[in-house]
Amino acid sequence: MAISEAVRVDAKRVGDIVRELGENAAYNVIGVALEQLAGALTATDEAYRNGDLVAAVTHAEKLSRLAWQIGLLSFASVAMDLGACAERRDNIALMAVHARLLRVGNRSLTLIWDRSNLA
Repeated sequence: MAISEAVRVDAKRVGDIVRELGENAAYNVIGVALEQLAGALTATDEAYRNGDLVAAVTHAEKLSRLAWQIGLLSFASVAMDLGACAERRDNIALMAVHARLLRVGNRSLTLIWDRSNLA
């Protein structure tokens, strides 16, 4: 059963970045942020799979900050949820939120990449 996650992107935030930095610089900044987000998502996933909840929380917090900065609201929110579940040691919720983080994260990265024509 395939689950599709709707993602929220703050188009105003993305537009503000473009207006503030100019189109070329904004694409560079967003491109770097997307690379960092992809790396942090991978690191969060690996830490979770290795049972290292402290590292998973650390990476999830980084994910949340980066995602928020470039307007990936859903991604930021789910990353915060993962951190909260890990800190509470709620393993059932953590498992579900981890799966959701991967879905929302991948979909968010693809969406912003496509919208920014960074491919």
